[in-house]
Amino acid sequence: MATSVLEITPSLERSIPREPSPSEVEDGYYQPIPSRRWYHLILDTLTPMTLRLRSQPQPHPHHPFVSHRPHASTSSQSKQEYIITEAAISESGRDSLIDKRLRILAVVKLAFIIVPVTILCLFGLLHIVSYLFYGNPLLVETDLNFLPDWGHAGKIGDGLAHYPTDATRDVMPIPVHSHNDYWRRIPLYEALHYGCTGVEADVWHIGDELFVGHSTSSLTPNRTFRNLYVNPLIALLDKQNPQTSFTNTKNHGVFDEDPDQTLVLLVDMKTHGPDTFVKVQEQLEGLRSKGYLTYFNGTHTVPGAITVVGTGNTPFDLLTANTAYRDIFYDAPLGMLYEPSPISLPDIDIDPELNGLGEVNHHRHHPSSGQGKTGLPANTPASAFNNQTSYYASINFKKSIGHVWRGRLSHKQLNLIRGQIRGAKKAGLKARYWNAPSWPVSLRNHIWHILVQEGVGMLNADDLEGAAVEDWRRWKREWYV
Repeated sequence: MATSVLEITPSLERSIPREPSPSEVEDGYYQPIPSRRWYHLILDTLTPMTLRLRSQPQPHPHHPFVSHRPHASTSSQSKQEYIITEAAISESGRDSLIDKRLRILAVVKLAFIIVPVTILCLFGLLHIVSYLFYGNPLLVETDLNFLPDWGHAGKIGDGLAHYPTDATRDVMPIPVHSHNDYWRRIPLYEALHYGCTGVEADVWHIGDELFVGHSTSSLTPNRTFRNLYVNPLIALLDKQNPQTSFTNTKNHGVFDEDPDQTLVLLVDMKTHGPDTFVKVQEQLEGLRSKGYLTYFNGTHTVPGAITVVGTGNTPFDLLTANTAYRDIFYDAPLGMLYEPSPISLPDIDIDPELNGLGEVNHHRHHPSSGQGKTGLPANTPASAFNNQTSYYASINFKKSIGHVWRGRLSHKQLNLIRGQIRGAKKAGLKARYWNAPSWPVSLRNHIWHILVQEGVGMLNADDLEGAAVEDWRRWKREWYV
């Protein structure tokens, strides 16, 4: 289109938008503005039509109705030149452009769906082909089905599949305590499956029996201390100590990979301490008579396949009454064993509550007031908890160490942990923290790592698989430690 020069004398008065008169609407002078959608703005921007004004911008083409009839000029104005370059697009052309863009957008959306589905279908097809022709999955190759019938009756290796001590084959023992073990789908055996060297049972002395459960509402007649722990351990240890023409073993523990490893049976006595303690001693006779229990003979401790530790309302005075023989050990209060560093004390902010922990005020504790407080004579010194009377030294992590802010232990908290573990080691006991943070997993793993690095004796865990699969050696080389 040729360029044209127009001479226009603008009015000083701005045209004020007004409503059209009926005659203007009737004679077709006024055309209502069509409704516009969001994509019209984009199309207007991309429309190949330009209007370049040399002095002032033109009003928007879709401004509300303004009368364009000529107005009388009130004063002389200088002439202004306009250059109009116009390439108009018909309505049909604009509609086709919109349709084209919508089609492109639809194709893009469809591609985002089809491409991933196609890739997944391709991998699935390859997986099926690989399995049908080769018998193996595409991405994971396993040989668990290699001769699956080996050792079965009438098959290859008939009678050769099992050997006397194969109950815990390939299980490596780890220093992990199965907290509230009786809650698991398979008590005792699940802990042994992951290699835990400690299990815990809450026992309630009701009538003439010891029942196992977290509370009285969870007790059942058949879930007893003997049924869940004593009898299964006797059967398992009998199998681990076969009497054959090749051997006559007596002291092998439950782990075939490490026969000398003891299994700690932590008995949390929930009911009246003295009565429950006597009943527990009575029901341990099956293990005791076969020589499977760790015991103190008056001068030193003789290790055994099972080490029984009493906690909860276990009475310390009754447990230590027999100075010549005992096969139940105490779960000592770890807080009493705190020992500050002998090399640097000024920079350690010791909690005032730790002062004077060498003694316990007997009058503050009810006779059945929980772990480390039952049956303690007045002024019991911390030295009373040693490897002749105790085995564990435990404490509530949240009450002792406190909340872990920002996902990391503070300097004070770390020093407190170090002092407690240092005191437990000096007494010959295994430090154990229960009620530590379990979520988020990153925080839990951080706490676990710190405890293992500082030398905790037993890692208390609810997530046995999480504790078993961790590579603690790799953790010691991580940068964030």
